[in-house]
Amino acid sequence: MMVFSCRASKDFATKVVEQLKPIMEPEEVHLGDLEVAQFSDGEFQPSYMESVRGATVFIIQSTVPPADNLMELLLCIDAAKRASADKVIAVIPYFGWARQDRKDRPRVSIGAKLVANLLKAAGADRVMSCDLHADQIQGFFDIPVDHIYASKVFLPTIESLHLKNLAIAAPDMGGAKRANAYARDLSKRRECPVIVCHKTRARANVVAEIKAIGDVEGKDIVIVDDMIDTAGTLCKAADVLKKMGAVSVRACASHGVLSGGAEKRINDSALDEVFVTDTVPHPEIGPDSKVKIISMTSVFAHMISRVYMYEPISSQFVF
Repeated sequence: MMVFSCRASKDFATKVVEQLKPIMEPEEVHLGDLEVAQFSDGEFQPSYMESVRGATVFIIQSTVPPADNLMELLLCIDAAKRASADKVIAVIPYFGWARQDRKDRPRVSIGAKLVANLLKAAGADRVMSCDLHADQIQGFFDIPVDHIYASKVFLPTIESLHLKNLAIAAPDMGGAKRANAYARDLSKRRECPVIVCHKTRARANVVAEIKAIGDVEGKDIVIVDDMIDTAGTLCKAADVLKKMGAVSVRACASHGVLSGGAEKRINDSALDEVFVTDTVPHPEIGPDSKVKIISMTSVFAHMISRVYMYEPISSQFVF
């Protein structure tokens, strides 16, 4: 096993390797030496500073904007294959372009399928990712996909809050399946109803109207979603739920993209707390922010070890 990291996920990869060391003993695991030469015109070239011949290479990189991060991952996969690596596994904590999973209007691309094709063409033998925007994106790949769920860390977090009248909410109709899955697991220990928010968009990233369907009065609501981008939908949903009588509103989102002043918008909103994972790096978030970061590195470390050792991975899925 050899583990490398591209530049966008260096901190995440370092923590994954620290979690891997006790799991993989006595085999030695370290974060491999990967250098990226930068040219004055913006072009760059990754190179491995140690041999990968015959190795199973895990390359960790979230494909967050800008597009250079995706290109760097593709170049690293290609370099490993050309250096005679036995297998190359792309570990993509946050899979960018996942929202482009269908033609929702004429003359647009299906970006998620294109990225899947690029990863296969670059030489990836397997892909590992967390909470894809839509489960069916796994079918875009002609190589195996290990789909990890952030519920593995969010469910214990929700339980630790000890909320009196807990209810799970979906921020839109598309998230109803995820909300039901969370509620089903939590209902094993207590009653946990589901609330669904129905939203209409004026245009991309702009919400026109939100209506909540379900019993909101007196509830401590946790909204679950796969990502927070501008946080416009989330903040508006929190406002609507509070006006309908919710005691508190929190949110759990797998990927905190937090673009366009999203953190400030959250801090100024009716939300009590927002939990996101570290699949997208946010070193700027301080302890006084409403945004709290929960690490997924342990979950990824266990998944990587099981894939490498050809062990069953079903135990790693909460649902």
